[in-house]
Amino acid sequence: MSKAMFKNDTNLPIAKRSVFSLAWPIFFQSLLGVSLGYVDTIMLSNYNDTAVGAIGNANSIIGFLALAFSIISTATGIMVSQYLGANKKEEMNKIYTVAVGFNLALSVIISLVVFIFSRQLLVLMQVPEAMLNEADSYMRIVGGTIFTQAMLNAFNQIFDSNGKTIFGMVISFAMNIINIVGNALFLYGPLKVFGLGASGAAVSTCLSRVIAVIAAVFYFFFVIKGRLGIRYLKPFPFNILKGLLKLGIPTAGENISYNFSQLILTAFVNTMGIVAINAKIYANMLSMFTYMIALAAASATQIIVGHSVGAGDYDFAYHRVLKTMRFGLIVSISVAIVNCLLSPYTFHLFTGDSEVVKLGTAVMFISIFLEFGRTTNIVIINSMKAAGDVKFPTALAIFSMWGISVFVGYILGIVCGLGLIGIWIGMALDEIFRAVVVFIRWRKGTWRGKRIVADEHFKTEKSVARA
Repeated sequence: MSKAMFKNDTNLPIAKRSVFSLAWPIFFQSLLGVSLGYVDTIMLSNYNDTAVGAIGNANSIIGFLALAFSIISTATGIMVSQYLGANKKEEMNKIYTVAVGFNLALSVIISLVVFIFSRQLLVLMQVPEAMLNEADSYMRIVGGTIFTQAMLNAFNQIFDSNGKTIFGMVISFAMNIINIVGNALFLYGPLKVFGLGASGAAVSTCLSRVIAVIAAVFYFFFVIKGRLGIRYLKPFPFNILKGLLKLGIPTAGENISYNFSQLILTAFVNTMGIVAINAKIYANMLSMFTYMIALAAASATQIIVGHSVGAGDYDFAYHRVLKTMRFGLIVSISVAIVNCLLSPYTFHLFTGDSEVVKLGTAVMFISIFLEFGRTTNIVIINSMKAAGDVKFPTALAIFSMWGISVFVGYILGIVCGLGLIGIWIGMALDEIFRAVVVFIRWRKGTWRGKRIVADEHFKTEKSVARA
């Protein structure tokens, strides 16, 4: 790994900054963001075993529905990066206004859907009757206010694309502190008298997100110097909305396909009993650390690639991605191996059930192979999206996730009776297959020439020529 990747270069243009300078705050931001939900699980594991499965299932559904507003938030990061790389800063406030406004409207609708149809969604997921009431209460509160997470996601994409990745880390840390304090008060402290249980954990989560959104708004106005307003919508910038949707719909399509397939796999696991359900939840928690390392490096590289592609420097983007992938594979696989070796002990931190520990340990071994494929996918696919190559990853994801992950998982897990182990094998085969395909595509350079800014320049030149 080049020493340039680790140097302190926060004053350099974003395209020339090291992956490490952008990635380390993203890593902690992602880890803390995911842990917000897991903190609820850990604290409730000492309060009520049934609540663990209830919250795990509720979060699976909430996470899937939240992908709808990732259509715009993810596209915002790509567009902002490319436009800043091309030095077209005069368009920024229009992009910000369209992105934030569309995200808010869409997420409010989703919040209403979750609040109204919470129980029906949980029944559809085959959540056990014993968990249903607690899962319903948790999901109505957290899912009903999911628009706060949508706003936070949109602002974080804007901050990251401007190279301000540290803010997301700081705000995620504050959210976790607020959530932990709130959980302690509702589950073990003076507010325990209300007997809210999972609902109390939900209230803490929502409060932390509201405070985070308020902080993000102040940071946007006073540090990024961004502006939002009706005046940026007159005349309405249809070209920006069209560009965001052109990037966002295929980009979100891959994520939606993945999360929907995970919901189906979760439904399979829910038919296998409480041991498999809890082993899956704990295994995902332990694997998340490995995943977050790769995601942070990939997200930082995505920002650099977006700026580089916006400036037309494709060769720099090409080599940067390959360097990040090598680094990510070494770290992720190493961590996955350590995670596997320690799993007989780490699982005991969450449960005293020896059957859960035994099953979870077997799953962590399979995760070593899964991480090889997943790390490669995260790094390359994120970079392909940053370059504007968004349709191919979606088509590949739909084919592989359903044709391999779900199908093989069903055959091995349900038909052949391997249970959770069969599900994990199917997931690993899916990740490895897609990793091979996208690596070949990146090497061939099919992603070159797909930048959004280039399209805009072409349209401008064409209009001038006609005039």
